[in-house]
Amino acid sequence: MKKLTTSLTCLLLGLGVFLTGCDKFFPAPGMGNGPGKGKSVKLKDYSATPHLAKTTPEFRNIKLYSLFSSEDQLPLSPDYIFGGSADGAGFRRVHSGFALIVNNEDNWAVSRILFNASLKPMKGEYVLNSDGAQSRVCSATLATPEEHGFGPIFLTAGESGVESQTKMVDLFADEANASFPRMVEGFGRWNAENAVPLPLKAYNKTVVVIGDDDSGSSAGGQVAMYISDEVGNLNDGKVYVLRRKDLNDREMDMETGTEYAVEFVEVENAKYNTGDQNNLESASLNAIQFGRVEDIDYGKAQGDENIVYFNVTGQSGNADRSKYGRVYRINLDENNPLEGTMELLLDGDDRDGIAGAFQNPDNICVTENYVYVQEDPNGYGDETHDAYLYQYDIATGGLKVVMELRNTELAGSAYDTGGNRFGAWEYGAMIDVSDELGIDDTFILCVQPHTWRTDEFKGVDGGSLRPNENQGSQILVVKGLAR
Repeated sequence: MKKLTTSLTCLLLGLGVFLTGCDKFFPAPGMGNGPGKGKSVKLKDYSATPHLAKTTPEFRNIKLYSLFSSEDQLPLSPDYIFGGSADGAGFRRVHSGFALIVNNEDNWAVSRILFNASLKPMKGEYVLNSDGAQSRVCSATLATPEEHGFGPIFLTAGESGVESQTKMVDLFADEANASFPRMVEGFGRWNAENAVPLPLKAYNKTVVVIGDDDSGSSAGGQVAMYISDEVGNLNDGKVYVLRRKDLNDREMDMETGTEYAVEFVEVENAKYNTGDQNNLESASLNAIQFGRVEDIDYGKAQGDENIVYFNVTGQSGNADRSKYGRVYRINLDENNPLEGTMELLLDGDDRDGIAGAFQNPDNICVTENYVYVQEDPNGYGDETHDAYLYQYDIATGGLKVVMELRNTELAGSAYDTGGNRFGAWEYGAMIDVSDELGIDDTFILCVQPHTWRTDEFKGVDGGSLRPNENQGSQILVVKGLAR
């Protein structure tokens, strides 16, 4: 079997699953919804693992499919084991099938899974291992030429401390280079959860919004922004942090129903600073000190590309910051990404409010009409349910629970080997794959069942830094969830 590389992508995945020829793995032009699109895809349970999530009665018509998991053996890579804590992901149609690139957060690794035209998982490999990543890899974004003007490049953020850096992985990277990192030095050092480039049509330049998942006393978590006038240049731009124009940096002084004038101000020498220096500079600029900025996404409706949504997961023990988590929206000026207004949409700290059931929102997925918010309970001990996936209606402001993980329901089974408590599991990325599959209202959802552990999953990434990491995880397909 030949390696999959940027220059050599000649791959034959058995029985004509993938076409031969060095150009056949690259994306075909004009993919997406249209006549005949999606006809070859067969949505079904390809995995031996049962659904580790369940829908609520109101969403009973949604179909869940177990696509693959850590206990599955893929036909063309029988020795590959999918790592645990599946998080940030990107999905792309290729000439003869599909490719999924996905973080295995606690393995400090990135997997690439190849599918045939039916969406059957065929081959898995690690394109970044723990030696290459050097830190946890959490949420991520697949930048594409069609959407962002460059790529396909997987931007995966590092979250093991303030000195972490975002990594970039070519979708067609050679797995032989999995130990060699490609750090995005231009973004600076942050305890980052995600680095999300806005669509090119928003500003006709590269604008990347960075979430700083920090809870430190000096600066908290920041919303940072990288801007380069040269499209796709991730090294030579400038870095900014978000602050209110009235210079109030206290998160808990913001309430729902109020718009706050905000601006992004430059962090000088961010590329060359240490992470501690970037934090100190942010604090000196009166940047808003959030309680752990988590995942980020942008508006998908026509004309909403300059609208940014982000989750704050919350932290305990600091009255200046959210405890149970919040969802914010920034309306960036259509001509200048450094100016805008911000509003608090959902406030988990208002326990009598619409989001009063929040148990620390983490990942986020924005569609044309909805914001999907996934929980990552922080283990406070007062959880009342397993992790929820919420649907926020952008037009009405309504909030509904779509799904719940089956942690306590499966307590004592092979998928819960210890930790029978509410909220022991969490979600990873949820990504809209409708256009790539050619099937409306279809998503891929990563599940992190943290108490699914076995020695068979130890050290599977091939690196040397996480030899005892032994979690499993699952990838679901969600069909029929409105966009």
